[in-house]
Amino acid sequence: MAENFVARRLKISGIVQGVGFRPFVYQLARQYGIKGEVANTSSGVTIHIEGDLENIDFFCIDITPKSPPLAHITDVSIQSESVKGFNDFSIIESQAGTHRATLISPDMSICGDCLKEIFDREDRRYQYPFTNCTNCGPRYTIIDDIPYDRPNTSMKHFKMCDPCQAEYNDPGNRRFHAQPNACPVCGPQVALYDNTGKIIETQAPIERTATLLKEGFVVAIKGLGGFHLAVDARNHDAVLRLRERKRREEKPLAIMSENIDRISAYAHIDPEEERLITSLQRPVVLLRKKEPNSISAAVSPRNRYFGAMLPYTPLHYLLLSYGFTALVMTSGNISEEPIAIDNADAFERLSDIADTFLIHNRDIYLRSDDSIVRRAAGSVRFIRRSRGYIPTPVFLKHKVPHILACGAELKNTVCLTREDNAFLSQHIGDLENLSTYEFFQLTINHMKQILDIDPEIVAYDLHPDYLSTQYAQELEGVEKISVQHHHAHIVSCMAENRLDEEVIGLSFDGTGYGTDGTIWGGEILVAEPDRFTRAAHLSYVPMPGSAAAIKEPWRMAVSYLYNAFGEGFWDMDLPGLKEIEESRVQFIVEMIKKSVNSPMTSSLGRLFDGIAAIIGIRNRVFYEGQAAMELEMTAKEIGDTVYDYEWVEEADVRKILPGPIVRGVVQDVKNSVSASEISSKFHATLIRLFSELCDDLRLETGLKKVVLSGGVFQNSLLLSGLIQALEENNFQVYTHTHVPTNDGGISLGQALVAAAIAGK
Repeated sequence: MAENFVARRLKISGIVQGVGFRPFVYQLARQYGIKGEVANTSSGVTIHIEGDLENIDFFCIDITPKSPPLAHITDVSIQSESVKGFNDFSIIESQAGTHRATLISPDMSICGDCLKEIFDREDRRYQYPFTNCTNCGPRYTIIDDIPYDRPNTSMKHFKMCDPCQAEYNDPGNRRFHAQPNACPVCGPQVALYDNTGKIIETQAPIERTATLLKEGFVVAIKGLGGFHLAVDARNHDAVLRLRERKRREEKPLAIMSENIDRISAYAHIDPEEERLITSLQRPVVLLRKKEPNSISAAVSPRNRYFGAMLPYTPLHYLLLSYGFTALVMTSGNISEEPIAIDNADAFERLSDIADTFLIHNRDIYLRSDDSIVRRAAGSVRFIRRSRGYIPTPVFLKHKVPHILACGAELKNTVCLTREDNAFLSQHIGDLENLSTYEFFQLTINHMKQILDIDPEIVAYDLHPDYLSTQYAQELEGVEKISVQHHHAHIVSCMAENRLDEEVIGLSFDGTGYGTDGTIWGGEILVAEPDRFTRAAHLSYVPMPGSAAAIKEPWRMAVSYLYNAFGEGFWDMDLPGLKEIEESRVQFIVEMIKKSVNSPMTSSLGRLFDGIAAIIGIRNRVFYEGQAAMELEMTAKEIGDTVYDYEWVEEADVRKILPGPIVRGVVQDVKNSVSASEISSKFHATLIRLFSELCDDLRLETGLKKVVLSGGVFQNSLLLSGLIQALEENNFQVYTHTHVPTNDGGISLGQALVAAAIAGK
């Protein structure tokens, strides 16, 4: 019998801390009568087991498939070990180490068991807004260091009471070694304040908050990854008041409802969308509006969709239990600034917006905005990848060096790589002010610490004026690699699809610095990770006023009209330009003629803007991509009718001429064709044009794999239509499903381009 009594040492890597993994191991060991110990380490989890050989084998077989639902095992190492004579199985103190390779769990929504407790009058956690267990609750936003133990989190300030400590020590309890474990006696508390910082005396701050919301007040609510600004979504005046104070004129506001039934009252939800919105990550999901509905029209104006989510913290559930159809829950910031996470900072920055503040005394160590997703072309598409998904890595095809990729300017994220893991940060935002830049630096430093990554290479965008580029160039002691914006887009999609061969890449967005110093954005590349060739692009047109042309699409309309008709465009009776003073139009024409502050652009995003203005949809935008989005919303079913299109070949580069498309649109406007029909026809034209260009390139290169990336592919009509056209033409099409197709995913591509270049 002695020869069948063996010992093994297991090293488990992956997301195995803060997810109930050690309690699971404890229970599994007891099931098989195995002795030994388990501990968190800086590299994951280490297990020493002793017992009968057959039971040891069964234990090792079960460790991966039966692990907790929040766990994600990436590697299991099993080695023979000498028998030490353990008398039982135990969970021991975590072991620190010099190398940190553990993966940290994202923050997760409250589980069903905890939800039952907070509404059970007999439970000691009845109505306690910080109830959690090993299966749910805060993780990433409260971690200061690893191993993931209470002293390394913001819960270190709260000493567990005896009942909580007993739960923590009881292997049969689902709070066994739950690091944020707390109750009303020993844990964090909520309090209600006015906007001067004076406490509002009440025994029921959450109930009082609900009353204030029903009365039309704006409330700042401290949540999991930062503050929300909340109003009753059915109160039109309150929504308008919030917009005015927040300086957010028309961009859609996210809303939160208590359950699926309440969301179904104002939005359509198909089974896949329901699965997504009820997932543990609890993202904001874009859902088609029902008409009519009771939600204020100011929540999502000129848009077919609501961005809706379910509650993900006990506090949210308690607040929504007071009978709201929906609450607006938008980021707690002034537009363009990072979301507030600190109580004092929130009072300072949000007191002119919020009437009252529902705060708590558990610190948030790293802000994390709500993630935003949609279902499009048969898959989940990230618009913003943040809370609930960060810091789960993208798993790469090959191991790469330690690299920091600094991302772009808009929708910034950063990426750190280690071995075959690429860790993208949460959404940082637009790097256009000091506060966001400081958040950018803080995020890099925090991720370097908790992931134990000391970058030897830094990758950055070609644009010399981006703050992310300037940050990278100021670093010392690292190899610096600049990466062209649209190449990074394509490689980011290649990385998540584990491609490393040459592909045809369609990279469409609003702005990216080209290798020739112009503004690119309508690019077809023949690309691989370390290089690319520009095979085709939209022909250049001036962008009068530079950044002003992004905010005022009528300027792009004038540019495209002048490109297509010359001075003849003055004779066009176009409703889209009637509201613009003739002197202003003349001034723009002079800028174009004289090349004054009119950089050249090949951007497809700007073509969308120009067409939207020509047909009278929008002359001025209040947020990035608004004109293009409303042009998409105007379209109905895509048919077979298209506008004329043309490309010419110069020096082996195909240049797509916008003139024929613009002339066709103008003719339809003059013939009183509806904006809806024109938009549908415009989309159909782009789908036909780009699929034919890919076919032309296949004849030349033999390439059959097409990669789609860039912010324009947030347009579901273009995305789904182009996928279908290309697949019908026997192409293999690859798109984004793990990171955003917009600039929020570009840091991943930068990292992989840098890895490929450095590896040569």
